[in-house]
Amino acid sequence: MKQSSKDGLISFAAGMPNNDLFPVKEIDEILSNLSDDIKKLCFQYGPTSGYPPLVKSLQKMMERKGLKLSTDKVLVTTGSLQAISIITQEFVNEGDVILAECPCFVGALSVFETYRAKIIGIPIDDQGIDIQALKEAIANLTQKPKFLYITPNFHNPAGIIYTEERRRALLEVLSGTDIILIEDDAYGDLYFDDKTAPLTRPIKAYKGYDVDIIYTGSFSKILGPGFRLGYMLSSQEIFEKAETIKQALDACTSNFMQILANEFIERGYLEPYLLFLRKEYSERYELLHSSLKKHLPKGVSWNVPKGGFYAWLKLPESINATSLFKDCLSQGVVFVTGRTFDPESRKDNHLRLSFSNMPKDSIEKGVFLLANVIKEHLKIKSLII
Repeated sequence: MKQSSKDGLISFAAGMPNNDLFPVKEIDEILSNLSDDIKKLCFQYGPTSGYPPLVKSLQKMMERKGLKLSTDKVLVTTGSLQAISIITQEFVNEGDVILAECPCFVGALSVFETYRAKIIGIPIDDQGIDIQALKEAIANLTQKPKFLYITPNFHNPAGIIYTEERRRALLEVLSGTDIILIEDDAYGDLYFDDKTAPLTRPIKAYKGYDVDIIYTGSFSKILGPGFRLGYMLSSQEIFEKAETIKQALDACTSNFMQILANEFIERGYLEPYLLFLRKEYSERYELLHSSLKKHLPKGVSWNVPKGGFYAWLKLPESINATSLFKDCLSQGVVFVTGRTFDPESRKDNHLRLSFSNMPKDSIEKGVFLLANVIKEHLKIKSLII
């Protein structure tokens, strides 16, 4: 990522919003109209569990997603990655087993590795986690996994969304095993088409399964990463220990950012802004998709995401993504190699292209440069063979 942020590069590496899309005007208006008492509160400590008006706003948002809050509690966190870290600290000791998708969000992998967990990667396909592979992993392990971590909506890095059938099959496998499911939903509101919206219903909202599910969300992919604002929804028992852990980490998430986020929601800015983002990201992906079809050689395939930030390219087996990256860097275009997202850091024939941060007028040029380097690698391999 350090190399990919250099000036002059066309970067498909950055999994973040484009600066030009941030709601600067709305935030300016909010700041201008806050009362002096609320402005003073922005600078103060707040409850560890979260700014109470924001907690209520989050509860309303989650209820609209079908989540019932009669027994579960919300904890506001400093980004959803802090939620993942808190959960890991709560449940994992050195040597404990964690199940995760392969590929998997690299931030989560970093957290799991920090706590010296043994990470078992379960492959995914275009419909979700491989159910048979999951069954076999659970059956063959001598240690019961502490939890399974998944990102079912517009997966990072694979861009997929779990089908209804795969979600239910997953719950059937986990039912009665006492394996907690962590459902990380950072991208669920960023679907391209209203037809996709029902598919983003949280797995935690499904009833009739004996599975303890912790649901996490984030404002980082909406209002912006600089807000450092996430949340988790869990049972009362899990919440109480998580709150204690958070108290020891940072006492509370920034009151300033919580107040701004709550005002953004309560003043009715969120839904129109989400409509704007969905249109922008859909247009960026369509530009990427048409460019990939136009320039990439045969043998390279990719998913067609229905939302989120990412396209996941599969290279011919003969091409190594790490070697490709080095040559692409010299040509002025970068991405993230698939090996980065592999819990075992082995598979290296994929690459992630993020279109969310890309200026629209740079997308085709970036694909053109990438395609030329891939063609050169294919030509070299054919000569060797």
